[in-house]
Amino acid sequence: MQPQTIESGVEVQIPAGAERIRGVLHAAQRSPSPGLVLIPDVRGIWPLYRELAAKFADAGFHTLVLDIYSREGTPQLDDLAVFALIDSLPDARVVHDVAASVAYLRARPETGRVGVVGFCLGGQYATMSACRVDGLDACVSFYGMLTHRTPAPHKLPPPRETAAELRCPLLGLFGADDDLIPRADVEAFARDLAHAGKTFDVRIFEGAGHAFVNDRRPDAYRPETARIALRLAIEFLRARLA
Repeated sequence: MQPQTIESGVEVQIPAGAERIRGVLHAAQRSPSPGLVLIPDVRGIWPLYRELAAKFADAGFHTLVLDIYSREGTPQLDDLAVFALIDSLPDARVVHDVAASVAYLRARPETGRVGVVGFCLGGQYATMSACRVDGLDACVSFYGMLTHRTPAPHKLPPPRETAAELRCPLLGLFGADDDLIPRADVEAFARDLAHAGKTFDVRIFEGAGHAFVNDRRPDAYRPETARIALRLAIEFLRARLA
């Protein structure tokens, strides 16, 4: 029996231990298809990530956009509050929610292998999850931070410290001029992955900084870089999740 067609862009409830968390599921046109957990930036689920999820769905992935603010509600942020919120988020809770989302997709009959993709803060959590969550078959990080600004008890060791723990193939996409992610950190992260014998591809795009896929930010958006990076991401995920 063929799995039933699922609707696209619909809210779903994801079991996460004793709780239920929220996601938005964008369905691929064919089933079965690979699954993909998409982790947005610090602003949560907003139109940019619904649009990106739709692009990944059009490319053949059942894409679940995870709401990392399911419990408290999406915050209204000004630029000054962004870093304070990032510093305050409990990393273990977010990684637990990613694991629940992976399990949710794997349990659906129309979904095959499962990957994770994230942007900015979501890229950091994607990489952190790829070092901790079983059941992931691929990870793509768009300009995911590699270190923490301020170490704290509720923050897990960041990607720069856990390269040897990577559990699945990784594609890292970074801008050469990113003020939040020094190029030296990216290069050191790649060296650590290579030394640990991991399967990975790290790309650094010249002339791009942070958030180069974000077309709502004229100061940051680099259309050609975004096009290339998204193509690389889709090709990588197709190869790893087929």
